[in-house]
This record gives sequence, structure tokens and C-alpha cells, in this order.
Amino acid sequence: MEIKRRETIPVNVGGIVVGGGAPVAVQSMTNTDTADVAATVRQIRELADAGSELVRFTVNTPEAARAVPEIRQRLRDQGCPVPLIGDFHYNGHVLLRKHPECARALDKYRINPGNVGSGARRDENFATICAIARDHGAAVRIGVNGGSLDQELVTRMMQENTAKNLGKTSGEVLNECMVISALESASMAIEAGLGEDRIIISCKVSTPADLISIYRSLSSKTRQPLHLGLTEAGMGMKGLIWSAVGMGVLLAEGIGDTIRVSLTPKPGGDRREEVYAACELLQALGLRSFAPTVTSCPGCGRTTSTTFQEIAMQVQAHLRARMPEWKRTHPGVSELKVAVMGCIVNGPGESRSSNIGISLPGTGEEPKCPVYIDGTLATTLQGHSGELARDFIALIERYVEEHYRAKG
Repeated sequence: MEIKRRETIPVNVGGIVVGGGAPVAVQSMTNTDTADVAATVRQIRELADAGSELVRFTVNTPEAARAVPEIRQRLRDQGCPVPLIGDFHYNGHVLLRKHPECARALDKYRINPGNVGSGARRDENFATICAIARDHGAAVRIGVNGGSLDQELVTRMMQENTAKNLGKTSGEVLNECMVISALESASMAIEAGLGEDRIIISCKVSTPADLISIYRSLSSKTRQPLHLGLTEAGMGMKGLIWSAVGMGVLLAEGIGDTIRVSLTPKPGGDRREEVYAACELLQALGLRSFAPTVTSCPGCGRTTSTTFQEIAMQVQAHLRARMPEWKRTHPGVSELKVAVMGCIVNGPGESRSSNIGISLPGTGEEPKCPVYIDGTLATTLQGHSGELARDFIALIERYVEEHYRAKG
């Protein structure tokens, strides 16, 4: 199924085009203290190598603002050109005005309209940030969040609902407020001198059903590119499933130009998991290809050995580790299809359908495992799981070298 993308205005963010028919871009966010330059640079590099095409980080203190130019310079010195996004709440107008070197170093500013002040001061602060973005050629994401919605707007809309007896639920009113806040803020940004080609919009909530409803409404009312994501997806399986449900429906309808899967990591967990999840979501819908696809079976009563699971894990880890280099040296390798199958029911068939696949018999710790390359039986591997994984990975490496090595 080919997905027809919604038509939007293209916005250039540090060399990455968002909207305008460009591929849906993957975004992530650091969780380091931005003032810790070394830690922040390290995590940005990790996220970018994992597949994040834009990286956002908190800019909330003078120390963080002063660190931004050095973060950018260190990344560029290391050959990492990923666009950088500053996340501002409450004091962005102050930090950007007092630290012009920070304003220059960022490719995009994220503004939450609910967190820039109230009344006339809100409008003034918001306009200040937009004017600074205009002067430095930066893009702006107007990022409305359900948890920090402008309470003046909410009160007005709730009163209108009651006074006019409109019969809307409080949830429906809040969703409507999200869209109104985003559209009104976009108009204010344009009035402040920011071009339409510098504005991206998001309206993030924490439940898939509300996300779908809000973005369907928003997409019918604006041509600005839209950033998708649940604002707090949650941990592990819950976060992955809720993100896939909410964003998957919208992406399948052609809505969304950049995405983030906002997973809650375990303490000390790998921040790259949210990037891998976003890449897999786009790849599952056929919108992008980021890395070779590994097909593996779930196991059943026929697979009394854990060998195929161990091989699948090692193969997946190896491919992820190799992709940062392969992206530079082996164009097209993201289209590679690999199969690691556990038994004879679907194993041979899936292996033949892949570029390279291994089929285990289902039992025995030292099985004989046929390997198929482009539909043809190429060899049979034998040994324990470590040997099988090593030998199969070697065959994958040879296949990649023979089929995807850049010419010249």
C-alpha cells in the first residue's frame, strides 16, 4: 500500500527538510544536563548514529545557553552535522536575548505557547523568540502540550461551551483548545516576521485516541509541517505500543512530517531505544528504510532450543552497530532483508524470501542449519549458538560487501 502524504510547506532545519514531501524525519531528545558539554555531545552523537536526524536538548539556564555553541562546535569537529534544536520553556525569550551566540548555534527553537507567560506579556515574550529566530534564520516548532495548555484559553473555551450549551465534553474542549492554540500561535509567529517556511507545529497529548483526533483536525486547518508524538508515551512495551497505535494511524493517513517516540527509559537505560523505535515505525509502514530488516519467528513448542533467539539478538545488535559506517560506505544496505528462523515450518520459506536467511530445525543445541542467499541454498552451518551467530554474521558481512559497496 502506498501512503499518500499530506501536502505541506517545506521547512529547512539545518539542512534537513521537514515537510514539502520530504521523507518523514526522526527526532530525539537528550536527557543529559546540557551544561555538561562532554556528556551532551556524547549522547547527541549516539542518537545521531542510531538514526536520529534532528536532536533536541533542554536550554533552561544561563549555563545551558552558554554551553550550546561549544556543543555545536565539538559535534562539527567530530564530523557530526545533525541539526540542533533548543527546547525552551518559561525563560526562552530571556536566554536567547542575553546569549546571542546560543541563538546563532541552534537550527530550531521549540516554543511551548502555554509556557511563555500570560496576557500581554505572553504575546510579547512569544514575539521576541520568533523575532530572534527570524534574525538568525532558525526554524521554530510551536509545540503545544496537553499538560501545559494556556489556561486563559481553556477557561474561555469552557465558558463558551457552557454559555452556548454546545454539549461538548471537557476532553473535546481541551482537544479543540490544543488546535486553536497552535493555529493562533502560528499566526502570531508570522506577524512577528517569521516566514511560513520556518514554522513547524505539534500538539502533543498522552493518549493515542486524542492524538489521532487532534491531528486529524489540525491537518485540515494548516499547511505547516506537523511533528508527531505522544508527549509522555511511557515505559517499555506500553510506550512502544501506544506510540505505534497513535502515530501509526496518522502516518498511514499521510499525516506527519517528523516524529519522536518519547519513551521513558529505565534508570541508566539506552536513550537510543526511542530512535530505534521511531525508525522501525516508519520502516514498518514502508515510509523509510533505516537499517536491514531482521525477520525472526516468535518460537513455539517446536523450538525447544534458545539457539535461534540468541542468533537473532546477536545479528540485530551487529547490524545496528555497523549501520553508522555502512550508511557512509554501503549505500542501499538499509534495504537488506535478513531472516533468523527457529524451525522447519516457516523457516526455509522465510529464509528463501530474504536476501540472506538461516533456518534452524527447532531442537538441538548443535543443529545443522541451511543458509539461503537470494532464494538459493548456499551452505549449511553447524555448531553451538555462538559459532552459528559468528559464521552467519560473517556471511552477512560478505553479502553486504559484495552487493552494497560504493563504487569508485
